[in-house]
Amino acid sequence: MGKQENFSDKVLKFNGELSNFIINLPNYYRISNPYNSRNKAKIMEMTSVFYKKYYNDNNKRHMILGSSPARRGTAVTGIPFEDANHLYKITGIKIDDFYINKSSSNFLYQVMERYGGCEKFYKDFFMSFVCPLGIVKVNSKGNEINCNYYENKEIESSLYDFIVESIRKQISFGIDTSICYCIGSGENFKFLININKQYHFFDKIIPLEHPRFIMQYNSKDKDKYLSKYVDALKSRS
Repeated sequence: MGKQENFSDKVLKFNGELSNFIINLPNYYRISNPYNSRNKAKIMEMTSVFYKKYYNDNNKRHMILGSSPARRGTAVTGIPFEDANHLYKITGIKIDDFYINKSSSNFLYQVMERYGGCEKFYKDFFMSFVCPLGIVKVNSKGNEINCNYYENKEIESSLYDFIVESIRKQISFGIDTSICYCIGSGENFKFLININKQYHFFDKIIPLEHPRFIMQYNSKDKDKYLSKYVDALKSRS
């Protein structure tokens, strides 16, 4: 009898399956997929080290869902909201072209620290995205810019089935579905609430303001938002 898959095995298998994902998007849009990028071998190695370090067990965890990976962040590394320097310290692997929004990752590290540290945080939570692959748009100047799955109805419709199936598969990793945390209290939360009414993925969804919104527009109130995050994460019941 083969070895039973644990949480990290299931995550890595899911990521490997994403390497084969192909979908046609409207003109001027494309999927940004780290698992079939030119850095694919490094990505697979780095994600393997990371998930085996923090998820090599069968613990039940709650999901924390952002909208979709940033073009120069998770869409490059494959590890949600992680900072380049932290990933290098953990895995010893550097990825080219990695420029995650440090204000977002730094805020979340402060959340983790207040919660009890990375080990405790990742033991209790699994971070991912409503749409687990990045989306980019080519603007009128020919430059690629970040895009979200809710950019317009055509994009949302193209990705809808993929999103639903991705959430369903990730729940099967060993997710406690009593509470899901949604990063982004606007359109991401609205979409997640709507599909949850149809598919009943979670008993309750708690919205949290996006770290970028906090750090760019409300940095003077950062401590208030840190407390809000930590209080929400600790009050699971």
